[in-house]
Amino acid sequence: MKGKILIVDDEEDIRALLRGVLAQEHQVVEAENGAALQKYFSQDPPDLVLLDVNLGDANGLDLLPQIKRRWPESEVIVLTGKVSDHEVLSWAVEATKRGAFNFLRKPILDIDKLSADVNTALEHRRQAEEARLLRHALETMSGTAAPIFQSSAMRDVVRTVERVAPSDVSILITGESGTGKEVIADLIHVLSPRSKARIIKINCAALPRELIESELFGSVKGAFTGAHTDREGLFRQAEGGSLFLDEISEMPIDTQSKLLRVLQEKEVRPVGGRTSYKADCRILAATNRQVDEAIKEGKLREDLYYRISAISVALPPLRERREDILPMARAFLNRFAAQANRTMTDFTPEACDRLRKHDWPGNVRQLQNEVQRAVLMCEGKMVDVDDLSITDAKASSDAADGNLTLMEAMERNKIVEILKETSGNKLETAKRLGIGRQTLYNKIKAYAIAA
Repeated sequence: MKGKILIVDDEEDIRALLRGVLAQEHQVVEAENGAALQKYFSQDPPDLVLLDVNLGDANGLDLLPQIKRRWPESEVIVLTGKVSDHEVLSWAVEATKRGAFNFLRKPILDIDKLSADVNTALEHRRQAEEARLLRHALETMSGTAAPIFQSSAMRDVVRTVERVAPSDVSILITGESGTGKEVIADLIHVLSPRSKARIIKINCAALPRELIESELFGSVKGAFTGAHTDREGLFRQAEGGSLFLDEISEMPIDTQSKLLRVLQEKEVRPVGGRTSYKADCRILAATNRQVDEAIKEGKLREDLYYRISAISVALPPLRERREDILPMARAFLNRFAAQANRTMTDFTPEACDRLRKHDWPGNVRQLQNEVQRAVLMCEGKMVDVDDLSITDAKASSDAADGNLTLMEAMERNKIVEILKETSGNKLETAKRLGIGRQTLYNKIKAYAIAA
């Protein structure tokens, strides 16, 4: 994830090192001391500040509260020089109390870890922004301002979230790919008593079978080929916070069995380890599959389902709540226009009509990407229909199937074509089409495709 990073350090060689590592992926600006930092307070806030403790004219820890007051949404990673282990621990605790996201020790020798820590902080910043948008929907629901969610279906969702977030029960979030399941998980975490700790996320479909258990539970040195050091699992990283298990129905069944035992006993044993440790995190899970079908097909253990679904939150697809399309599109327009330093006021009536009528197979994620693209392509202050890449979904003609519109027939033919190319592999087909697997299943059924 790209972002704007401000480096505050009085050592030129350190700034040069950080700039060399980060400038390829991010926008980097620099301040050599506390005085130089002040001039940036009148500018747009950075996404991340890398803040040295010893700045010559100031103490970074003393500046940290001021930075968080001026830029409350910006993340801060504190850097310190050569100090004893005891001092590092003391300073790390104090930096965290004052609002720091992380604390790194100089000299910085592990460039990969630096990049990973920066990306983690930027991802946390992004998640917080998306949660803020949803929180706005909650806060304005009973007020005079127009909420982002105007459909009754999503009003019910956010009311449910508002009620259950303060508890500590496990929650299962269901819905098609792109409907915002991860954002709902963020909002639940933000509104919970665990919000001061981290929410850790894992996409269960993205990791190979042999790595997912090590990623979840941790592993000890020598537990398997390539385990050269002890590995801290995500359960430990989520200590005191929340653990979000995305696409849980794609987790191997044997791993689901071990996860069930962890949830029942509230203890985690690392792969290859002999001792267990207490697991103290809230479980949030999500799937884009129909739960009853996933259980029937052996993709999801029924006993695990009952364990993780004390509360279930179902997100409707965007095509079933068209009242939300324009409010969300306008929220995205404001965000991306500000990021691009553009003054853009709204969509033209024709563009609004096109947005409302589109079926959005990729749901909110597709809408967000479409608006971001439109901001970049638009030359005026209002996004017109010509600035949009989506076509008129209502255009029709005599397609191969008389019951389908031209666009639907074209879509059906494309799905059939990709299915043939992938030898019927639905996961790969969905990836190539840029839609979720459940969305693909729905279209295969709707179009009566033999697959």
